[in-house]
Amino acid sequence: MTRTLSRRGFLKTSAAGLGALTVAAPAIHTRAATATVRCGVVTSLSGENRFGGNLTRRGYDFWAEKINEKGGIEIGGERFKVEMFYGDAQSQPASGASAAERLIVQDEVNVLFGPYTSGVTLAVQPICAKYRVPMISGSAESPNVWLAQPAFNFGMIPSVDLSSGKAVGVIADAAGTRPASAAVVGVNEPFSKETAEGFRAGVKEAGLQLTSYELVPAQADLTPIVTNLKAQNPDLVAVGGHEEVLINVVKTARSLDFRPKAILMHYGVTNPAFARELGADADGVLGISMWTPKLPYEDALFGTAAEYDDASHARWGSRPDYTEAACSASGLVLQDAAARLGAPPPWDESARTELTKAIEETDIDTFYGPVAFDKEGDHFHCNTRPVPVVIQIAEGAVVPVAPGDAAEGEFVYPLPKWS
Repeated sequence: MTRTLSRRGFLKTSAAGLGALTVAAPAIHTRAATATVRCGVVTSLSGENRFGGNLTRRGYDFWAEKINEKGGIEIGGERFKVEMFYGDAQSQPASGASAAERLIVQDEVNVLFGPYTSGVTLAVQPICAKYRVPMISGSAESPNVWLAQPAFNFGMIPSVDLSSGKAVGVIADAAGTRPASAAVVGVNEPFSKETAEGFRAGVKEAGLQLTSYELVPAQADLTPIVTNLKAQNPDLVAVGGHEEVLINVVKTARSLDFRPKAILMHYGVTNPAFARELGADADGVLGISMWTPKLPYEDALFGTAAEYDDASHARWGSRPDYTEAACSASGLVLQDAAARLGAPPPWDESARTELTKAIEETDIDTFYGPVAFDKEGDHFHCNTRPVPVVIQIAEGAVVPVAPGDAAEGEFVYPLPKWS
């Protein structure tokens, strides 16, 4: 069963609830007779990050459908169906925080599945702590998400500082003729900025000349930025941003007849919308993936990584990327922790706190890969176990090209001139 949160309905009915929140300590009424696990999804279903936001929803929903086909989550020998509720973050952190609070207070969800972007995730974390509701995030790769050591938030994907810097070195080593120079551009928002900083660190570590490093607004006119890159003519251009910006960088470079020997981006390249929007101009663009269907992983619900890929394709009509896969695996973390908790829903504050502790002790293998959360340091509650793979778009498909033991296709370097 799925339900969509109606903002209009909430505004009509929540005046009394909001009033209570202003005069009393936060409290959630738990439904004593509802034998379901109530899961809230707060993500960007509208706004500039809607493409990625809807991918996260697909990943979470696919897990819910699959576990409900089995009768629900098994806890103490009984199975409990999953109910999904949704809050649209509208690609804005403040809206995400409001949506999370509505899901917790109005819909009485037991657990949250996290937003698409790091900025919204940071805004939602205090809400989780306020109501002591655990949140499992299948996206959100900025290291800033974990620096404050959020007690109730857990991340499935290694933060971008761990993955983007390493990718530059992998590319330099895999190229037949090693690149000598690189330029880095990033959008000035949490995930994209941290991606750019990771690229910059990787350029330095790989021994390449950094011709420029620039942070730009999300709505910046890209023409002067790409014109400046063309004048520098670096071998490698690395871009930190989300799908819309990444797509527009390629379009602008095409219009200015500028094509570096390699162009590297991060998340967004593996989103099917990237190749669909750019067509043949997407070919050759490099990206980073934390998961591919060829990896030798499996679990009891989804089977192998390849079987998950085929089943998701049959369900949605397009192949899942690593974020969608990580979101589906988020459900596996919940069902494993709930089984170890051993207490049937509904879960009060005490039970949710114990559930959070159970999630912290996660140590499982899934179709997405190994999952265990750091318990200290700068990547507190981040799953740092997956190993990054460099991919390249070839005839619209996402093809792993490096490192060599993960490659499934030829690494095209240098890129040919625009035809």
